[in-house]
Amino acid sequence: MSETHTVINRLGQALNRIVVGQGKLVQQLLVALIAGGHVILEGVPGTGKTLLVKVLAQLVQAEFRRIQLTPDILPSDIIGTNIFDLNTRQFTLKKGPVFTEVLLADEINRTPPKTQSALLEAMEEQQVTLDGESLPLPELFWAIATQNSLEFEGTYPLPEAQLDRFLFKLVVDYPDLNSEKQMLLNRQAGFQSRRLDLARIKPVATVEQILQARQQVSAIKVEEKVLDYLLAIVTRSRQHPDLALGASPRSAVAWLQTSKAHAWLSGKDFVTPDDVKIVAPPLLRHRLILRPEAQLDGLMVDAVIASLLNQVPVPR
Repeated sequence: MSETHTVINRLGQALNRIVVGQGKLVQQLLVALIAGGHVILEGVPGTGKTLLVKVLAQLVQAEFRRIQLTPDILPSDIIGTNIFDLNTRQFTLKKGPVFTEVLLADEINRTPPKTQSALLEAMEEQQVTLDGESLPLPELFWAIATQNSLEFEGTYPLPEAQLDRFLFKLVVDYPDLNSEKQMLLNRQAGFQSRRLDLARIKPVATVEQILQARQQVSAIKVEEKVLDYLLAIVTRSRQHPDLALGASPRSAVAWLQTSKAHAWLSGKDFVTPDDVKIVAPPLLRHRLILRPEAQLDGLMVDAVIASLLNQVPVPR
């Protein structure tokens, strides 16, 4: 465990050196990476969402593709299509950008539901079906979607079925004053986010090491009391008076996996209730739906998550 664990820690340190002021976000992104779950990054423009993903892909030497989603993009633009070759008189498969190891779906809420659903099978089953043929995706396949938290005109909210397939929803906030000053100093020293090829980013991990970390995460021990604690919170969410929709069974399974990933990243070989609590906000905030009257009262989902964690006794 120690060698792979050291590599993942170095990966986090390298990310923090380039994308400054987002330490908590980097930590949560690494948890999702080694847990094998897809991520939504939500934040205002200019906070480094795209840069973070591009740098991470380079640091792990992974194949990277980016899709700039727009209202007129088609499902075939994402998954690919069969094209008839007049010379050979045969159909040839032209694979779409989804056939990659790290996929960035930029501004996913700007494309219609029909196109959004093209990612569902890929995210859930790690395969794509074209003309009745199932085509596997790379073993690492990891999708990261971004969306603007302010603009709603001309957007298409993601349906609950697709939201539930994302492991985490991470909120990208502004960096603090010192971190933002460091960003300016880095720019003054010559760093350009648009020209990462000039930054001479050296890989610190490999795809194989990420897959090894995922295997080690699966071996983390979980006591029955911790399982009961997790399930008690899930059950309470379905009974909460301010929620129209609680946590799904899929989210319970994902919660277990991310708790194990957080424990592993913290250097432990067992899960504690603290691991369960720490990963709760990014795991639940896009899965829980507030009742209309709660929304009118100005209640936030993160506040409901905090109340859920306070209501369930922590096992000793």
